[in-house]
Amino acid sequence: MSDAKPSLIVYGVPFSQPVRAVLWLLFLKRTPFELVLINPGSKGEMGSRNPNFLAKNPAGTIPTLEDRETGFVLGEAHAILTYLCNRHGWTDVYPEDAEARSRVDWYLHYHHRNVRDASLGLVAPKIRKDLDIPEAMQNTARATVRKALETLDSAWLADSPFFCGDNVTIADLACYAELGQLQKCYTNVYDFSPFANVSTWLTRMHEVAGHDDIHTVLAELGDIRDEAPSMERIVGANKSALGVLKKRLAEFGG
Repeated sequence: MSDAKPSLIVYGVPFSQPVRAVLWLLFLKRTPFELVLINPGSKGEMGSRNPNFLAKNPAGTIPTLEDRETGFVLGEAHAILTYLCNRHGWTDVYPEDAEARSRVDWYLHYHHRNVRDASLGLVAPKIRKDLDIPEAMQNTARATVRKALETLDSAWLADSPFFCGDNVTIADLACYAELGQLQKCYTNVYDFSPFANVSTWLTRMHEVAGHDDIHTVLAELGDIRDEAPSMERIVGANKSALGVLKKRLAEFGG
């Protein structure tokens, strides 16, 4: 690894779903970056509610992207994904054609109050007990996810291998960051068997470059269906993932 630090900094933790989407794009494109661990919700020195971090991103959310050479800072995963594609000309994952690109944007907008509820209803209640998410809210989120899966299965994935055609786009990366974590091989908190097209797509996404490295944190965390993981287990999974990420980054100059 070069002594010079990469220009791009990503603030977040590997367990964060939107953080993983951004990291996966950068891995897919073998683009060097530095991952700075930020504890979501914490006011501590490396917390997302610390004044120093809030000065970068007033919303206190992860991921946050910073270019150390220009000082440019950007929050929100989907804004980061599209910015990176626009900046680097990655038209294979964010098409140049207006209609094809709009279809990717369509999914990215749809994602927020549909597929994104997978974390709220199925993962966060076990991982973030401190949030004390009301049971009614969890039930609503789970119903929303089921409806979204029905839509994805019957429409988005009915006639194509990926969300927007024959090739992976950032729409697939964003969606998999949410749904992929629920699989039996990871947290094991959802049964996808009623959704044949989604199930096939999930399996297909395992073959996308960088999949295993980006999802090390989930492999380390393991099954949480019947027993919530301890904080030590969560921290350990994030540390293991960080080690893998650094090793892989060194292989392509990060």
